[in-house]
Amino acid sequence: MSIEIQSAPAAPLGAADYLAAVRRRDRAYDGRFVYAVRTTGVYCRPSCGARPALAENLSFHATAEAAERAGFRPCKRCHPGEMGRIDPQVRAVRQACRLIETAEEAPSLEALAGAAGLSPFHFHRVFKKVTGVTPKAYAAGEQARRAREGLSGARTVTEAIFDAGYNSSSRFYETAPARLGMTPTAWRQGGVGETIRFAVGQSSLGAVLVAATGKGVCAILMGDDPESLVRDLQDRFPRAELEGGDEAFARTVAAVVGLIEAPGARLDLPLDIRGAAFQQQVWRALRDIPAGSTLSYAEVARAIGRPGAARAVAQACARNPLAIAIPCHRVVRTDGALSGYRWGVERKRELLRRESPAA
Repeated sequence: MSIEIQSAPAAPLGAADYLAAVRRRDRAYDGRFVYAVRTTGVYCRPSCGARPALAENLSFHATAEAAERAGFRPCKRCHPGEMGRIDPQVRAVRQACRLIETAEEAPSLEALAGAAGLSPFHFHRVFKKVTGVTPKAYAAGEQARRAREGLSGARTVTEAIFDAGYNSSSRFYETAPARLGMTPTAWRQGGVGETIRFAVGQSSLGAVLVAATGKGVCAILMGDDPESLVRDLQDRFPRAELEGGDEAFARTVAAVVGLIEAPGARLDLPLDIRGAAFQQQVWRALRDIPAGSTLSYAEVARAIGRPGAARAVAQACARNPLAIAIPCHRVVRTDGALSGYRWGVERKRELLRRESPAA
């Protein structure tokens, strides 16, 4: 049995997963991929009630657009081309996200549900389905983002905490290490009191700087000039104690360089990933794109339930501090062309070439 997978869905699925979802006519997979039947030239939703085709005649595509580019036409029974239209539930969740982002204090679940015209229970379920996180987690991420931005300019840490919408400083301090990767004071003071180990290695694509906190690798930077990479790290943590890596850390650098040389492999190292809730959402989606596959910014936006946020997805990619480990090089323009890449478009092109099955 030969099953052709043309592109990646929002989360990693194998051929058996695709086929099982189609055989079950599982509505939960609608929007994650479509399947096409070579003998009829038609593509369908996974939940389509049409008579099942033989597995060897199926191919799978991440989006309706991808299926149509491959020459298939939409099924007149399940109308898969309409999946990209904004669902009323998605619209309600978008509105709730805006309320959370603009409110001085995090709105209650009841208030958000009321604005959406849903019961609290139903709204909670819909919000998590669309965004991947609960309303409470989204609000916490938004508060943490405000606090991060405010810590640099506020007169005191306490002032920044309350300006971000926290009712008490203790609530923020409880989660600060996870949200910031360090204490609030250390963040505000540019990482003072924190030790960040780093080292610069050489790869076939140029210099590679790898840095790590006690939690894991916090930066993988690429470029032509090692000194500029170190300055980049210093700018990020101007008052942290930057410590040259020892022999053990050299193995970490070697693992990263090895991933650059063979980007289809996985990096089995702990990562210290910090970012706003939306950035974290995008970066999780990027890590789900299999090597050798690409998604457009619009496809990533749809995958995380934010179909109108392609530009914001591109910004999150540009702010990714962990080259290769968070594979933003696998995101391309809708027409397949390579767009900007923080570490150079030529490096992006070469990484994709190395991941290509034909390489």
